[in-house]
Amino acid sequence: MTKNTKKKYKKILIWNFSGTGNARFSANYIAKTAREAGYHQVSVYNIADKQQDYSEIQNNCLIGFCFPTHGFNAPPIVLKFIWNFPGRKADVFLLNTRAGMKFFNIHTPGIGGLALWLPALILLIKGYNPIGFRPIDLPSNWIYLHPGLNSNAKQFIQNRSSITLRNFTHKILKGKSVLNGWLWFPLDIMLVPISLGYYLYGRFVLSKTYFASYKCTNCGLCIRNCPVGAIKYVNNRPYWTFSCESCMRCINHCPERAIETAHGYSFLIWWLAFSIVPMFILNGLLKYRIISAELYHEHYSLLFNIITFIFGFIIFFFGYLILHQLLRVRILNKLITFTSFTRFKFWKRYKNEYPV
Repeated sequence: MTKNTKKKYKKILIWNFSGTGNARFSANYIAKTAREAGYHQVSVYNIADKQQDYSEIQNNCLIGFCFPTHGFNAPPIVLKFIWNFPGRKADVFLLNTRAGMKFFNIHTPGIGGLALWLPALILLIKGYNPIGFRPIDLPSNWIYLHPGLNSNAKQFIQNRSSITLRNFTHKILKGKSVLNGWLWFPLDIMLVPISLGYYLYGRFVLSKTYFASYKCTNCGLCIRNCPVGAIKYVNNRPYWTFSCESCMRCINHCPERAIETAHGYSFLIWWLAFSIVPMFILNGLLKYRIISAELYHEHYSLLFNIITFIFGFIIFFFGYLILHQLLRVRILNKLITFTSFTRFKFWKRYKNEYPV
């Protein structure tokens, strides 16, 4: 599209939510490409901002949403935002960032699950016309599971993604449909149980895996910059509440590398929550004849899963309260930090700081 070409849209309005910068980079890159194509009324907004102004939404607007994939789903803050977004008859595009990786010279894609489909369905019900929805694979920021990628891998993935973003933008600006997301539909549907499990359960468990190590200087940066306000001061220490969406902003932006994931402690809690405690309770129910031996043997797996679901939250909640108290003792803080993989120097952090 050249600057002299008749423009299909009057305005382009893009909302994004980002923890470590991938979705923000995507939104800004699309905005830049649109301006280069001659669009002057292009705005980028942050979904996490408490005050939102929808007055710019008019007829003949192209509206976009860029957001990360969390647990094979769109982050709850994004789903809630789109649910409350004013209904319009307008074209809309959705772009979810996934965990791209690089093995040798091969760029491996991430997995989206329901990340595109739920927001697209909500917008479709509201009257919007989804002309573009596709995933974009940017460097993985999931520091809980793996070290941050090296600079060569990040640059490699970034370059490929930039080409994809540019082509995507030029097509939607012409009003062409870009429905690349359908290519992933069969795999995404297979992941629905995991997506729902994360949304209803897993995200609350993961919120109880972060802690401030003995290196913490109480600068408050993590608390001030948390996009969902999930980190608070408790006993003069950062405390991660159940509102945490595991966006990884805090752990990747801490200037002291003082935020860790409690791998060792988490493994212990998981073992208790999903193995020892349910088995102990179930055997107790049998011992005291609260359930019959027949019920015990015929429906053991079902009973085990129900007990695990009920008591899992309780164990993780109180387990984290205990952890928070233990962290106040410096020697115990060091011991818990020592059992975290993220403490190793080779366990790189990640944040997208590439210029747009």
